[in-house]
Amino acid sequence: MICGIDEAGKGSVLGPMVIGGVKGESLSDFTNSGYNDSKKISAKKRDEFFEDISKNYETTCIILDANRIDECRITYSMNDIVAMAHAKAIDKLAPKKAYVDACDVNEVRYGLSVKEHLKNPVEIISEHKADEKFRIVSAASIIAKVTRDRLIENISEEYGKIGSGYPSDPVTIEFLKSYIKENGEPPVFSRKSWKTVSNVIGNIQQKTLFEF
Repeated sequence: MICGIDEAGKGSVLGPMVIGGVKGESLSDFTNSGYNDSKKISAKKRDEFFEDISKNYETTCIILDANRIDECRITYSMNDIVAMAHAKAIDKLAPKKAYVDACDVNEVRYGLSVKEHLKNPVEIISEHKADEKFRIVSAASIIAKVTRDRLIENISEEYGKIGSGYPSDPVTIEFLKSYIKENGEPPVFSRKSWKTVSNVIGNIQQKTLFEF
């Protein structure tokens, strides 16, 4: 048995990071699936694939909310946090071999980091762009992406449009600015350890000082 592991939301400033895992018997099971890196297919197609994957394969999701990530960042680097979450997803699926999308510049080092956090020995194949190279990792990226997108939608329904949650998204930054101006603090679903948040707070405080 093998599994594929990938995450969505690692670099976002708003919302959770989601690690998706998919288990199968062999890579050949996924060869003609049509699955691809979740970022390269439409939202409609992702939803269709999500239902298909969930129906036909064992899957798992690890969800780390913003507060948990901030707590972990006190002690660990973001790459370490992802490696621990990847290991947790692998432990849940209990395969003999796991294909993971390496988030470290050093693929081998990242694979060893994941191994260190496993409860049981598993062969780790750690590669960059694994979500493009291995369809089982593509499937995992779809599970992670769709799950995270739905969680972001839930937040938006309660708080208004927050965009994708990434610092590169103008809608996200505008929401962050407006929320902090109105409430005097970042929203509970923001990663306060991110420089993006401290920069927004600093700019608001500076403008307030000049207005005074």
